[in-house]
Amino acid sequence: MGASWATRRKSETLYKIIAVLLVVIARVLLFAHDATVGATLLSGTAQLVAGVIAGFVIGMIASLLGVAGGEFLIPTLVLFFGADIKLAGSLSLAVSLPTMLVGFARYSRDQSFAVIRSNMTFMLLMAAGSILGTFIGGLLLGIVPTSVLLPSLAAILILSAYKVWTHE
Repeated sequence: MGASWATRRKSETLYKIIAVLLVVIARVLLFAHDATVGATLLSGTAQLVAGVIAGFVIGMIASLLGVAGGEFLIPTLVLFFGADIKLAGSLSLAVSLPTMLVGFARYSRDQSFAVIRSNMTFMLLMAAGSILGTFIGGLLLGIVPTSVLLPSLAAILILSAYKVWTHE
C-alpha cells in the first residue's frame, strides 16, 4: 500500500509541475510574445541542439500524459525559435505526427487500446469532427489575426493547466 501511495504522490507532483508550467507559458505568450516574433533567437548548431532538447522534453511530457505535446510544442516554437503562431501551428502538425505514431505504437503494447475498442463509435465521430475542424481551421488561418490566436492559445493553456492540476 505504501508504494502505491508514494507512486500516486509522485504522479500528483508531476501533474502540478506541468500545470504550473502551462500557466507560465500562457503568461509569457500573453505578455512577452512581441519580443520574440520574427526573431530567430538561435541559429546554426545552437538551433539544432535546442531543437533536439526541446523535442526530447516535449516528447517525454507527451508520453507521460498520453498527448501529442502540442500544448508545449507551439509555445516552444513561438517563444524559443521566434516562429509566428500560424507557422508554429503548421510546424507543430509536422512534428506531432511522428510523436503520435511512436505514442500509438507504445500504447498499443498494453491495455490502453481496450478503451478505444469499447468507445469505437465515439472515437470515430470525434475523429470525423477533428478532420472537419482541421479543414475549416485551415481555411480560417489567413483570416483570423494573431491578436485573436495568442489569447485563445493562452486560454486553452490555462484550461489545460486547470484540468491537469485537478485531474479532471
